[in-house]
Amino acid sequence: MKPASLVLAKFTRKRLLPRLPVSQKQKLLAERRLRGKEDYSKLSLSDVIIVSHEKSGRTWLRVMLSRFYQQRYHLPENKLLNFDRLHRLEPRVPVVFFTHDRHLGYYTGNWDNEELYRLTPTILLVRDPRDVAVSFYFDWKYRMSGHSRRLYSLPLDDMPIHEFMMQPESGLPAVIDFMNRWHDRLERMHNLNMFRYEDLRTDTVTGLKQILHILGAEPEQQEIEDVVAYAEFEKMKKREQSGQTRDSRICATDPSNPDSFKARRAKVGGYRDYFNDEQIREIDALVAETLSPGYGY
Repeated sequence: MKPASLVLAKFTRKRLLPRLPVSQKQKLLAERRLRGKEDYSKLSLSDVIIVSHEKSGRTWLRVMLSRFYQQRYHLPENKLLNFDRLHRLEPRVPVVFFTHDRHLGYYTGNWDNEELYRLTPTILLVRDPRDVAVSFYFDWKYRMSGHSRRLYSLPLDDMPIHEFMMQPESGLPAVIDFMNRWHDRLERMHNLNMFRYEDLRTDTVTGLKQILHILGAEPEQQEIEDVVAYAEFEKMKKREQSGQTRDSRICATDPSNPDSFKARRAKVGGYRDYFNDEQIREIDALVAETLSPGYGY
């Protein structure tokens, strides 16, 4: 465990971004570099790193891990595990860095950066890329601001779901590229542990025990069962709908629109509900031809 005094200094991006007349492109690049600098600092200060593409089940996992530490150390329910937030309240909670590995390369100038992850136990959370891309579409459509779309180099104008799905830089091809890059590291990085969202859904108790073990905890069976029950999908959705969840990461942008919820469906294989047979064949063929078979999708 790293000393409690090692707390990352907060960067105020608005103050650090260029104030001289510059183009929007230059401002976006400066913000990406600042975010990359934050990520670089957090990598070196973390006890455990959890990396995933967006919409791979990270929020669900974060809620379960947060609940475990909240219950064990009597911490506030509205405080979620977010880098050193819980560690500052209780030093026995590890510093956990959740990352989508998006901006580090803008700061380091190197888009590999594998050596930076070798220093810390790392968990790779993956999900069927077809479900990821569909869920990401609804996140992009209903939850993202125009600034976030520009920052992440995503389409600015609305488009049908199949068109978004096939976009090389934002849709299914981009998810597959991310997953292939990390799969190549599995054999080389001995500190890298992969968990599939689908397996966690099938046997949440076993998977969560394994993840907590990597975080240095030895949970009791009752603790695990209580956490899993707390994080059931319908319960998470009800808390989000009622406004009980105060963290903006897991709040609906429009309570009247189910597709704007962070806990939206959680359905394995749900991507098939949004496409016709010909589109599904095209999507499945892309996965079969380009995704590393080691994932089992």
